[in-house]
Amino acid sequence: MPLRNWRRKRLRAKAFPAAWRALLERRLPYYRCLPESDRRELEGHTRVLLAEKYYEGCAGLTLTDEVRVLIAAQAAVLLLHRDTNYYPGVSTILVYPAAYLAQMRAVGPAGIVTEGAAWRAGESWHTPGGRQPVVVSWRDVQAGAADPGDGSNVVFHEFAHQLDGETGAVDGAPLMGSREHAEEWARVMWREYHALGADLRSGRPTLLSPYAATSPAEFFAVLTEVFFERGRELRERHPEAYRLMARYFRQDPAALACGETPCRESRAPAA
Repeated sequence: MPLRNWRRKRLRAKAFPAAWRALLERRLPYYRCLPESDRRELEGHTRVLLAEKYYEGCAGLTLTDEVRVLIAAQAAVLLLHRDTNYYPGVSTILVYPAAYLAQMRAVGPAGIVTEGAAWRAGESWHTPGGRQPVVVSWRDVQAGAADPGDGSNVVFHEFAHQLDGETGAVDGAPLMGSREHAEEWARVMWREYHALGADLRSGRPTLLSPYAATSPAEFFAVLTEVFFERGRELRERHPEAYRLMARYFRQDPAALACGETPCRESRAPAA
């Protein structure tokens, strides 16, 4: 067994600190919705992500165990039940106190390039074969953790981009287990992506936010947020997309009690 895998196995086997578990029970209602076996698996993945990633507070944010554990545990949700290399493209997680200004560069449909500063709640950098940062706003991390049924979670979103990039390109098509699965994914998700754009242009209500229509990569990231936080609605309104997401993530969040009264918690105060 490679040394890295041995170290990860030891980390997962270590007792999870009681203070960290109490933090998750208090600040991450989604954790309380999970079966006992999934909670223990999530704790093990959280330990590995805390040990292997470098966390840095920015713009005066004081980095604490609360910050690190709450981010790592949410990133670990996406890894349950799957063989994982723990986001190999991520080296560092940068945490700002709140939304921050970032330089943006976008290419429009006519090839027109626009640049400028914009407020961001998070970013996920990707370089094929490299190790890049994930950037998040602590205020948005807390807000996403506090309500497991609003379909908005910045950690799920940004780490979904990292899963997407495991193929070498961030294009809305994460690494699949088989060619048949990849082909079905491309067919169904392309249809869903264009249907979302048509609904938005026609003014029809949509489950996914308009941001999902900006690119296939953003469609997958937003879909991941909705899959985990509004799974029942996604299964009812977009059953094929839900089925493929459930196959990819090997989870069935629609079967959990998240979003119901026992698992909800008032939104955390802004930091």
